[in-house]
Amino acid sequence: MAGGNPPTLAFDPAYVKWNNMMRNRYKYFRWTPRTTWITFAYVILVPSIFGYIGYSTDGKYELRGKRRGDTIAEY
Repeated sequence: MAGGNPPTLAFDPAYVKWNNMMRNRYKYFRWTPRTTWITFAYVILVPSIFGYIGYSTDGKYELRGKRRGDTIAEY
């Protein structure tokens, strides 16, 4: 009763190919100029920009306790 039957679900060959590609991606990865630039941009460039903006505006604006007509800039 339990088991012994062949699977009744037919898998889509395109999905199986995509799944195998995703599971084995690390085997075929190569550092190219494009992948180097993308890695640099997401690991170093973007956090640096957000960090610079954060540190340059730290303590400059106070958004709590303001009334209508007050400026948000402290200095």
